[in-house]
Amino acid sequence: MNRLVELKTFTQEQEAKEVRETMTLKVGIVGARGLSTLLGFQAIPDAEVVALCDLHEGVLKEQAERFGIPHTYRIYEDMLESDIDAVVIATPMQLHLQQTIQALEAGKHVLCEVTAGVTMDELWWLKEAAEKHDKVYMMAENYCYIPEVQLITNMVKQGLFGEVYFGEGEYLHEIKRLVSGFNRRFEGSQDSSRKTSWRNYWQYGKRGMFYPTHSIGPVMQWFKGDRIKEVCCVGSGWHTAPQLRQEDTSLTLCRLESGKLIKLRLDVVSERPHNMSYYTLQGTQGCYEAPRGLGDTHKLFLKSDQQEGRDPEWRPLSDYSEYLPERYKTATEGQRQTGHWGGDFFIVQDFVDAALRGVKPAIDVYDACEWTAVALLSELSVMNGGRMMEMPDFRKDLPYSEQIIKL
Repeated sequence: MNRLVELKTFTQEQEAKEVRETMTLKVGIVGARGLSTLLGFQAIPDAEVVALCDLHEGVLKEQAERFGIPHTYRIYEDMLESDIDAVVIATPMQLHLQQTIQALEAGKHVLCEVTAGVTMDELWWLKEAAEKHDKVYMMAENYCYIPEVQLITNMVKQGLFGEVYFGEGEYLHEIKRLVSGFNRRFEGSQDSSRKTSWRNYWQYGKRGMFYPTHSIGPVMQWFKGDRIKEVCCVGSGWHTAPQLRQEDTSLTLCRLESGKLIKLRLDVVSERPHNMSYYTLQGTQGCYEAPRGLGDTHKLFLKSDQQEGRDPEWRPLSDYSEYLPERYKTATEGQRQTGHWGGDFFIVQDFVDAALRGVKPAIDVYDACEWTAVALLSELSVMNGGRMMEMPDFRKDLPYSEQIIKL
């Protein structure tokens, strides 16, 4: 009898799996200005963007017509009541937590743009909601999917750098014009009025590393299995734009549980060319550096390749292209054109696989909380003279009494 029950259960599981594999994931996007994932979904046969939601009727209509999205909603709750399977949260960052929880409670999978939240309480609420509801939550940190980042990740896994113990990530992106809310993409529409933007408060109105995930996310791929234990931050002061609360440059140091170090730099104020994806890695047997600009290229040094009697020399990363993950090597031109050097396709593919096939999300709720918390702790640190702040362990089932920021 028990054997029959086991066979029946196995058959039911197989049938459920087959149903998942033949499904098309129907997706709704909230935030008509944030469509970085759209081309990725359109390049995947078993996913379809069927709904778009935005408060601004003009922008909503324009984007829906441009990309052939059949259903539009002004009210988010109305979209959640439709038959979509998943939601992409692409609204301003202070809305991410509330809209994520609403989607999970409505039985929808969630792919949320960065950051995961804007307060520490929101991160605890997010963790609890993701654990409570049997739906996928994944953070859309697409810089983790940059081909060079993926190549280095694969080389780290194979031990080519030895034991890695130091990494850097920088986000240098002068965008002071966005404080006014002026969006050149919609210059010809009613959205072109210059009014105070949400960025004036939640980005330029904050001190410290308010936007850490593009920097910390890729580097943490190289320290898999480790976690951030402590965070400290210092700022350069106000020189370029003293009317803004955000300092010209902020440096944040993350000490991992293993004692290893990651250094982050954020600068969205200084007058300089952009460099939003600068990373370095140091290990016992080699190192890697991303380009700085003006003809520089991705480069690395491996001790195993050093010629005896000669000083260490850089080699171009392109010499190691065989370590690029196979799916990047075989990507179609259409997949590469989805954005962020093809990363926008693969992050969407991983989300679809998690939603339809039960694959573990590549950037789960625990990663999202920890990487986002770097911002919140860095703000406290820089406002207290660079004080070291302890990172809560979001992976533990902590009682409310221990869900605290230790001073």
